[in-house]
Amino acid sequence: MSSTISRSGHDLRPLPPERKAELVARLDPETIEITQRAGTEPAHCGTLLDNQRDGVYTCVVCGLPLFSSEHKFKSGSGWPSFFTPYDNQHVDRIEDHSHGMIRTEIACARCDAHLGHVFSDGPKPTGERHCLNSAALRFIEEGSPMPDASKPLDTETAYFAGGCFWGIEHYMQQGPGVIDAVSGYMQGDNDKTDYHAVCSGETGHAESVMVIFDPSAISYRALVDAFFRMHNPTEVNRQGPDIGTQYRSGIWTTSDAQDAIARAAVAELDASGQYDAPVATEVAPAETFHPAETYHQDYVARTGRACHIVNPWSIKEAAAQDH
Repeated sequence: MSSTISRSGHDLRPLPPERKAELVARLDPETIEITQRAGTEPAHCGTLLDNQRDGVYTCVVCGLPLFSSEHKFKSGSGWPSFFTPYDNQHVDRIEDHSHGMIRTEIACARCDAHLGHVFSDGPKPTGERHCLNSAALRFIEEGSPMPDASKPLDTETAYFAGGCFWGIEHYMQQGPGVIDAVSGYMQGDNDKTDYHAVCSGETGHAESVMVIFDPSAISYRALVDAFFRMHNPTEVNRQGPDIGTQYRSGIWTTSDAQDAIARAAVAELDASGQYDAPVATEVAPAETFHPAETYHQDYVARTGRACHIVNPWSIKEAAAQDH
């Protein structure tokens, strides 16, 4: 899954420093001491210790949902305790040596606010006790309106295959309104999804990129158009120096609307006379997406290695592409 959007659909992108400073400035001194300087409130004094109402406990700074009432239990420790987070990706763990012992600090994954610590003396099924400061949390009772900052993102997902996934992923990530792009394998044998198997050309997969985007900031058609500017869609089972069915051009759709948009874009491109050969891009319903190995993710950004894929967001580069 994407590192900037959680499994529950929440935005995990770090807050800009100015936005974080604005939110922290609204807090009282005790909450600032706890969330920003890893302070601890006195035992048995937290306002949420004995709270038994149903609802969600969110970060007091940024609003990210952190814990749920269904996972709360009485630990006798003097602080609100939970045996698991609302979403494991919402809580970061940091080794803490501050008191002459090794403990595991827990912090909000979006804004780094200190929350408390996690210990291995909790109940089943996790055996963990997440020990929280009440001041680090804001409780949203079930049935109450959920603040925008605590809601899942309203996102859409698109899938593209255009040769080596390194370049497609790299440039898709730069699109305005794109939340994340992840390299992976699609449209093939679900039992054989590792890189070496796919490279054999016998599994039926195409190196593909999952693009998670905000449809209010960028349209699906804009992504499709960018995809066509990135590569040569007339090449069959290859792209530049990469040869094989795993490098075929494809758009894997998730809805009838996406399918109609993709097919219309292919038809328009064919009719434009831009190419001497017909567009070979496949349009088909998306099958299971299998994320590629970690070393393939963000490959261009991490290594600086050039890619034959063209930057579609640069008008000059796009216009200069030689098909």
